[in-house]
Amino acid sequence: MQIELTEFYARLGTIALILILGFCLGKWKLISTSTNKELTNLLLTVFMPASLFVAFPATYDESALNLFFAGLVAGIIIMFALIILSRLLFNKWWVKGELRFESQFAFIFNNATFLGYPIVVNTFGPTGVIAYCGFIIAFNVALFSYGIWLFEHKLSAKLIKSVVTNPNILAVIFGMLLFLTGLKLPGFIMDSVGFVGGATTPLSIICIGFMLSRANFKAIVTKWRLVVVALSQLILGPLITFWGLTVLNFPSEVISVCTLIQALPTATSLGLFATKYGGNNIESSELVTISTVLSVATMPLMIFLLLG
Repeated sequence: MQIELTEFYARLGTIALILILGFCLGKWKLISTSTNKELTNLLLTVFMPASLFVAFPATYDESALNLFFAGLVAGIIIMFALIILSRLLFNKWWVKGELRFESQFAFIFNNATFLGYPIVVNTFGPTGVIAYCGFIIAFNVALFSYGIWLFEHKLSAKLIKSVVTNPNILAVIFGMLLFLTGLKLPGFIMDSVGFVGGATTPLSIICIGFMLSRANFKAIVTKWRLVVVALSQLILGPLITFWGLTVLNFPSEVISVCTLIQALPTATSLGLFATKYGGNNIESSELVTISTVLSVATMPLMIFLLLG
């Protein structure tokens, strides 16, 4: 499944305009840091789960089910491969201190939620979202288990609970159950959930724009280690995904969706995790910013080379 580059760049331009809006709102102080945190929390617990819940077709379709499970299996393979490779690339001999684990996190987990969902929706439509739903289960399980472990270095009941009760995972599971059983909720309920989920795309991009408005670009571009980590994630991620899934003969829709997702910048949750679990939140936020800025050049290039 190749991407029509002209249409893709047009969609990317739409997202860029909303990103600029978020950036301007931050610069004009119309959005505060506390407001952005509250929006982020709402996105992760309400808006994003709603959008994933209504992503499945209204009637059972075997091809959609196969696409979902192909996305899930592909996600498991990708997460496992990136975890292994991150430990080889960013080992204790090359990267010292907390930056080793933050670098590993940045390499494994990209912005599959905030930025991934709107780009997949706008580029591939309903078919791409089905594959994305499968992938995002594997992604979130890894994020809220191994991602937290990278900072805490221990397995706890709280960590397990965070996976089991994750709203995004639960939303996909419940949506899939309705899809498989043919059960239908009243139309006004589905419409309400759909309207709420529709806010995911603009709000998530505005939040990213706000984060960029708080970055000190002059200071962070001199930190070459962070630049190396960001470039490794932005280039190796999509290359490994595309070649690996192609060799394993996955459906073209899954290859395209997963490759596009891996070309995205580092997850914004890196800064949040570092703050919450005792990492270096300053360098983590800088790493997210560098990756986001560099992705403006690397993402179109990777898409052109691999999917164009």
